[in-house]
Amino acid sequence: MRNPGVKAAVRLRKPSERRRTGRTLVEGYRELLRAAESGWPVETLFVCSPLFLGDNEAGLIERCRSMGAELVECAEPVFRKMSYRDRPDGLLAVAPLVRRGLDDLALPPNPVLLVVEQIEKPGNLGTILRSADAAGVDAVIVCDGKTDLNNPNVIRASVGTLFYMPVAEAGLETTLAWLSAKDIRLISAVPGAQRNYFECDMTGSVALAVGAEQYGLTETIREASHELVSIPMCGRNDSLNVASAAVLMMYEALRQRSPVSSP
Repeated sequence: MRNPGVKAAVRLRKPSERRRTGRTLVEGYRELLRAAESGWPVETLFVCSPLFLGDNEAGLIERCRSMGAELVECAEPVFRKMSYRDRPDGLLAVAPLVRRGLDDLALPPNPVLLVVEQIEKPGNLGTILRSADAAGVDAVIVCDGKTDLNNPNVIRASVGTLFYMPVAEAGLETTLAWLSAKDIRLISAVPGAQRNYFECDMTGSVALAVGAEQYGLTETIREASHELVSIPMCGRNDSLNVASAAVLMMYEALRQRSPVSSP
């Protein structure tokens, strides 16, 4: 690994290095395609053609090059040293961090938002972002995150959704004040709440909140909520994975907002 660019890319696995440089890693064809489609600037693209899985890589590489990316051809052992995947597909890029605040969110009338508090696992956060896009959520607010939003595994689990989904990071108190100022009702998923989530009105301007994997939502956000709802648990487990809980809440909001089909 004599190439200083390769060494720099390997160092970006560390959160401290990502914060210091303002850069992160984007690995994989689909993730890189989402970044390019969103106009996100790829600065350096490392390429290893023996690892390609299909025939579409050349077009994406040219697209990134035309957007200003520096192309670096790598031998397979070098690429595998950089890769953080078990089965790399020959494409890995260095790109600027995604940094958005609440003021960067442009909301439509009667938005549906998702607020996630203190999420710890990158895979869960990435899955939540991907699901929010699928469910038509207007924005995701990450409060007091315990994992780096730009963690390469968040990007991987979101399949690049991070680059185009409106996602903002903010402290909880700031978020609560922002929601209140915009008259957005806060509906929080809490184990043991008396009302089931599908009995709650999720039309109008709403923010749906889910909390950390182990401890759930903090008392601060519970007390600020307009309504607490629970997800029925019919087996022996007393809670769901946070990404699963978020999916149920978001799709219930989508169901309630969808026009009723004619018989």
